[in-house]
Amino acid sequence: MERCSMEHKTAKKPSFAIAVMPLIVMFVVLFLGLGIFKIDIKILLLILAALTTILCLALGHSWREIEEEIVAKLAKAFPAIMILICVGLMIGAWIVSGTIPYLVYIGLKIISPQYIILTSFLVTVILSVSTGTSWGAAGTIGAALISVAAGMGAPLPAVAGAIVSGAYFGDKMSPLSDSTNMSAIATNTNLYQHIGHMFYTTVPGFIISCIVYLVAGFSFASSGTVSQVDAIIASLGELFNLTMPVGLILLVPPVVVVMGSLKRKPTIPVMMISSAVAIAIAIFVQGFSFQDCATSMVNGFKMDMFASMNVDTTNIASEVFRLLERGGMSSMMNTALMAFCAFGFIGALTVSGCLDIILEKIMKYVHGTGQLITVTTALGVLIITVIGEASVTFLMLGGLFREQYVQRGLESKNLSRTLEDSVTVVEPLVPWSLAGVFMSSTLGVSTLEYAPWACLCYTGVIFAILWGFTGFGIAKIKEGSDNYEEYMALNSSSKISA
Repeated sequence: MERCSMEHKTAKKPSFAIAVMPLIVMFVVLFLGLGIFKIDIKILLLILAALTTILCLALGHSWREIEEEIVAKLAKAFPAIMILICVGLMIGAWIVSGTIPYLVYIGLKIISPQYIILTSFLVTVILSVSTGTSWGAAGTIGAALISVAAGMGAPLPAVAGAIVSGAYFGDKMSPLSDSTNMSAIATNTNLYQHIGHMFYTTVPGFIISCIVYLVAGFSFASSGTVSQVDAIIASLGELFNLTMPVGLILLVPPVVVVMGSLKRKPTIPVMMISSAVAIAIAIFVQGFSFQDCATSMVNGFKMDMFASMNVDTTNIASEVFRLLERGGMSSMMNTALMAFCAFGFIGALTVSGCLDIILEKIMKYVHGTGQLITVTTALGVLIITVIGEASVTFLMLGGLFREQYVQRGLESKNLSRTLEDSVTVVEPLVPWSLAGVFMSSTLGVSTLEYAPWACLCYTGVIFAILWGFTGFGIAKIKEGSDNYEEYMALNSSSKISA
């Protein structure tokens, strides 16, 4: 946590009982507000910020100190928020160019009715990574797959669990995902370093999930139709030019992002170049106007854009509308505003000193990397289970633990990965969370029924703790790394304090 300036040394230090009060109030306000009264999360965060500010003032802190802390946190997070907005712009560009439709198209082509459970997982993985949305993947192809599975007489809880696992694979690993970006924002970690580091826990989970779904599928013999999937494939083919060799051109925008990531180029310029390439494809290959492209990047893609091209959309599969009508910078503004409101609460909480008191109490019993990651994981699971809101959990735990990780010589990407492993993939297993409600209502299978089959949602927690104690896949701070200067400063101040 940022240290208070010299002029505020007269402020009172809260007792442990007072320190835990803001967190208790947070649980109550968010649980009641989100679960019972359905109040917008941003309003609840502002209420918590106001209450915590009152506590700060009562302890002797000034409003100026609180304001400076909030601004400092926003300043650190602003580059990541800019990336988040660019992600929305890029999604809009990728849709209008036909890139995302083509990735969905080739994903659907590999469906095998003989192995519907494994196929449901793999296809949803492809779609969720391509689009960066777990809800979009589950609400489009997931809904179609569950209907196909029902027609085949397949075990629906297993298929639904596979779809949820596949959807949240992309929610963790895609640079287009808001939760992936939010986890990086909360821990001040480079987005692509964060994603690369998650391979250590996500790839083993992916392999285990494939084995489980393959074995489960051996006992199921299918004899059904894939007409709904065929309808989506046919609809995409009618709307966009997806034929070869055009298909290879449509893959250029994601290749630009992948190459930029591998060469460690600045994220925002790479995204802008990829978007520019996508717009050129949209105009010269798909036949959209520049105005349609601009609208898609700002407000998201709309199906009525096909009207100007004299394309009839009346017979297009309904799932395609839900798949394509998304993206744009405006789609990310809600997440960005939520981050602003959350930093108001987290900033006031930091100034109050409550987090320091709580962390000091916890850290007395935490001595190694394994214990630190276990505590982080346990708190992540606990908080997401109680409040059912991932973004707030990210911001809260990121502010609580980041300094501890860096001071112990651990790269911040260890923390961002642990948050994804204990929060992102656990959220759809919570029946009262928005993710749990959405998945159960979309797939027609209750959370408690599909939860045992959502393998990927458990393996993250297991491997996070296992690697913490074994040291495998744990990134240490070295000279020249992003966290090196902060590591040296923190340890220098610790020696001076001692």
